[in-house]
Amino acid sequence: MAAAFYLLSTLGGYLVASALLLKFPCLLHRPKRQRFRCRHISHRGGAGENLENTMAAFRHAVNVGTDMLELDCHLTKDEQVVVSHDENLKRSTGVDVNISDLKYSELPPYLCRLDVTFQKECHCEGEDKRIPLLKEVFEAFPHTPINVDIKVNNDLLIKKVSELVSFYKREHLTVWGSVSHEVVEKCHKENAHIPILFCLRRVLLLLGLFYTGLLPFFPILEEFLEIPMPSIILKLKESGTISRSQRFTIWLTDTLLMRKALFDHLTARGIQVYIWVLNEEQEYKRAFDLGATGVMTDYPTKLKNFLHAYPA
Repeated sequence: MAAAFYLLSTLGGYLVASALLLKFPCLLHRPKRQRFRCRHISHRGGAGENLENTMAAFRHAVNVGTDMLELDCHLTKDEQVVVSHDENLKRSTGVDVNISDLKYSELPPYLCRLDVTFQKECHCEGEDKRIPLLKEVFEAFPHTPINVDIKVNNDLLIKKVSELVSFYKREHLTVWGSVSHEVVEKCHKENAHIPILFCLRRVLLLLGLFYTGLLPFFPILEEFLEIPMPSIILKLKESGTISRSQRFTIWLTDTLLMRKALFDHLTARGIQVYIWVLNEEQEYKRAFDLGATGVMTDYPTKLKNFLHAYPA
């Protein structure tokens, strides 16, 4: 009887402490402080309004008033850091070749029309078809926060990106990361002054800690959580091609990941929460209602118009 009493008392104390610290994490953790806070994030510069990852897309998004540019990086054969989502250029240029096999001067131009990846049956056209250098983006937008996705596990690429960030004195305006845990570890080791994103492994750990009540006690190195809204997968596929088990998996993942209590806790700890890639007003509203700091979109103008009517 006494053992059961002590066990229940310990468990009760743990649950109370966990709930209290989930709501008020500043009692245990000092909130992180970034120089910027972003609500409006342009995915690949706004891939629904200009050809993705081009200077024209970035200029348009900044002119619209975006808070942050999101882009992707690779390394050419002559060690130039270029802005491109794909390592292989077949989809974007029509040429079946890898960026790492070509010098920068040899890169083919983008096709004049590209699919918008996260908007079903939508395309975008543009006249600017040149693959830009990362340093061009840094030079053109010295005061705009930039979200750099390191697409491949390449030590030299990580080193080169870090050197560019340091050269342009952008540590306070840049966040970088990858889905790969190994890449993110290398990024942080290379330059600890550039804040990092959660990788996939750390997102799964985050969820495990949240649902076991351990998250309020756990120190967090990352400063940005960037996650998809799983429910958008349903709009990207034909309804007849999605099985019942797939629908259940999407629903379960969405239910577990899209949690206001989780987002509020992270926000209180100074960790910004970005949800991608949302292109419809109802998706924007759901994300912000759940407590997301910002939304990543292919349509900067559409998100700007939404935010005019949505309370900060």
